[in-house]
Amino acid sequence: MRIIGGARRGLRLADVGEGDPSAHLRPTSDRVREAIFNLLINGGHGNPVTDARVLDLFAGTGALGLEALSRGAAAVTFVDDGATALGLIRANVAKMRAGAETRVLRQDARRLGQNPEPGYDLVFLDPPYGKGLGEAALSAARKGGWLGQDAMVVWEENLAPTAPEGFRLLDQRKYGDTIVTLLRAAE
Repeated sequence: MRIIGGARRGLRLADVGEGDPSAHLRPTSDRVREAIFNLLINGGHGNPVTDARVLDLFAGTGALGLEALSRGAAAVTFVDDGATALGLIRANVAKMRAGAETRVLRQDARRLGQNPEPGYDLVFLDPPYGKGLGEAALSAARKGGWLGQDAMVVWEENLAPTAPEGFRLLDQRKYGDTIVTLLRAAE
């Protein structure tokens, strides 16, 4: 696993092999991550990455948020409740020397509570597949003020999710067994 583009292109991240099923870690492949960022930056949605405040829910290794930082995001908050994932995120943040631009929260993404800061511009949502956790996390983020006005959501699942109330479907693409859905938070 490595950073694919931007200022830190080529940086190798902590290796988790094929993932850690017991910790529900299923890292986004380099190929899918590259497709996601091509879709975000070149897909006709403006450029939601540059200078964005990013929220990485079910962050796992933190690769999506760190890729965003490498490509010009201003800051990333990683949310995960697994000890293995938190260790990997911290190791990867250290490898990237991104401590000043990042925050790591040990928290269940479905129970975010109230956000004490301004809402986020770009949200990565990569829950364990097929458990309905994405819908619950988006609902918690919306209720808690974690989403900025017109926030872009990038949601990875194995089945195509339906845009929940309060979100507009922008795009949906399939990459192997992963379906990437782009949503925009509606006003």
